[in-house]
Amino acid sequence: MTALRQRLIEDLQLRNFSTHTVEAYVRAVAKFSKRHGRSPDQLSGEQVRQHLLWMVKERRVSWSLYNQTRCALQFFFRVTLGRDEWFERLPCAKRPKRLPTVLSPEELRRLFEAAAREPKHQALLMTLYGAGLRISEALALKPADIDSRRMLIHVREGKGCKARMVKLSPQLLQVLRNYWRTARPKDWLFPQAADPSRPQDGGGGSRIVQRFAKLAGITRAVSPHTLRHSYATHLLDAGTDLRTIQVLLGHRNIKTTAIYLHVSQAKLAAAADPLAMLYPQSNTEAKNTEAKNPPVS
Repeated sequence: MTALRQRLIEDLQLRNFSTHTVEAYVRAVAKFSKRHGRSPDQLSGEQVRQHLLWMVKERRVSWSLYNQTRCALQFFFRVTLGRDEWFERLPCAKRPKRLPTVLSPEELRRLFEAAAREPKHQALLMTLYGAGLRISEALALKPADIDSRRMLIHVREGKGCKARMVKLSPQLLQVLRNYWRTARPKDWLFPQAADPSRPQDGGGGSRIVQRFAKLAGITRAVSPHTLRHSYATHLLDAGTDLRTIQVLLGHRNIKTTAIYLHVSQAKLAAAADPLAMLYPQSNTEAKNTEAKNPPVS
């Protein structure tokens, strides 16, 4: 490890950035350096601008990755190098707002059943959904974080280094116990197979979710975050208020949580029907109309 990289890591650690953020920022600076074939301290702010334009125009990366890279390079130049050039002309990109993908209860049951023969992977899938965790949060869990006496899960590696408690369901506890009896994990609840002293990485977790989604016959694109979206939406369908869901998910702003109002079947079904108010029909007339003209498939 070079002295410059070590300095960057230390600067990030001094500001109490999460392990995930430290790794992401170091990776972004390393890619910037590798593309130009020079040490990053020998490059300029204008080259940062060109690099970001290349990411958008040539690589067509997501706006999330663009913003993360911009923040990483800005931190490196401003804090680690003590320089300030061009960044005021590099605004953060406005991320497009997309509705989250939500799995139905039947799809979730098929997903968990597809992993029934692999206790570790079934436990990971059910933890992601049953506790509404981010993949980084689930993989950072240790056996001691499962509090079976109080039926809680202690999430220590939350986004923004914010710890929180989430509910531990009896069904999830049973699955975790079955997994623990077969694997006896020590340092991490979901360790790497090759090196149990290290937790499984996020990429591996994503591949696990995608593999079992395919086995379950789920044709939509599914990621670990899909299970978290499904958890939040199903809580809302069951009548849980937004503020409680915000706390359980660890959202800083309730506006982030409010997006689930757009995909909750219960909330959509409860909304008034303006056309029905304009053209009121009796129940008998409505049934006759439905029988003669079945819904469009």
